[in-house]
Amino acid sequence: MTVSDLVKGDKAIITNFNVNEIPLKLIEMGCIEGNFVELVQETPLKDPLYLNINGTFLAIRKETASQILVEKL
Repeated sequence: MTVSDLVKGDKAIITNFNVNEIPLKLIEMGCIEGNFVELVQETPLKDPLYLNINGTFLAIRKETASQILVEKL
């Protein structure tokens, strides 16, 4: 399962991600293994996704979200 598979309100733990496909800025903002992620809001076309990653709120494209593997809580 990836972040792009989550629906509004879902919470998960980041288990793995493709380092070559994730921008360094996103990693610096807390997108690392073991951190919690919650899908706060989605647009009608689900792109971009508005996330809460360990207290940091950010919007990322669905293409990037599909590179972040998670385990749903």
